[in-house]
Amino acid sequence: MERGDGIDEETIKKLPPGVRLSWGIVKQPSRGPKGELSIKKIVDAAIAIADRDGLAAVSMSRVAQSLGFTTMSLYRYVTSKEDLLVLMQDAICDIPIPPEEAGKPWRQEIREYVWACIGVFREHPWYGDIPIMSVPLTPGNLQVVDWMLRIMRDFPLNDFEKMSFLLLISSYSRACGLIARDMDRAIREGGSPEAFNGASYGEALRQLVKPERFPNLHPIVMSGTYTDEADNPIADDLDFGLERILDGIEHYLKQKTSGQ
Repeated sequence: MERGDGIDEETIKKLPPGVRLSWGIVKQPSRGPKGELSIKKIVDAAIAIADRDGLAAVSMSRVAQSLGFTTMSLYRYVTSKEDLLVLMQDAICDIPIPPEEAGKPWRQEIREYVWACIGVFREHPWYGDIPIMSVPLTPGNLQVVDWMLRIMRDFPLNDFEKMSFLLLISSYSRACGLIARDMDRAIREGGSPEAFNGASYGEALRQLVKPERFPNLHPIVMSGTYTDEADNPIADDLDFGLERILDGIEHYLKQKTSGQ
């Protein structure tokens, strides 16, 4: 059955309930005082709890209590905690996307994409605690995907190559985001950058890491490189890794252009 907006309802029903809610194609309840409760208010309250106390603190009852409603009132809008998590993920992925800028180098655009993604993990530390269950399906997530595809729009690549590069860049963003998040958390809980980077433990490791057992690691530890005690000629490790990924993409694009 097709609705007036051209959406086939039977096809849409195959999507998970939380995904359907994120697209606003689920009929909202008409009972109750108008305007007192909405999906947005529920999601915003859940995000506030997660930002403050972590993902484990989010429950339908806790969210309802924070809003001054009964738990059953929430279930009229969001049918399960799983659906609520989907909506929370989608909401924080709805980030500002820079407008297109003629002549802007694509490498710079990808850097902006990566650091914007890392920012999501740092601003909402619980985001990385939700397991990936499928390809992105919600509009907030898909807008970020569309941003990366916009950057690659004129690349001499087929769609599968573009999606593979999207996965590569997004995976690196996620890995870096989790590291940055964990460092923020460690420092917030009383740790120090030196402890997180290993500098506080360098002397101990130099006594424990023997060349007989760790022949390849030993010289790295002894030089202070492993524990970030030596001068670092490559500056930031995450930036360095990203630049090497971009070098690889650039090399591949040149090969494609030259027909090799």
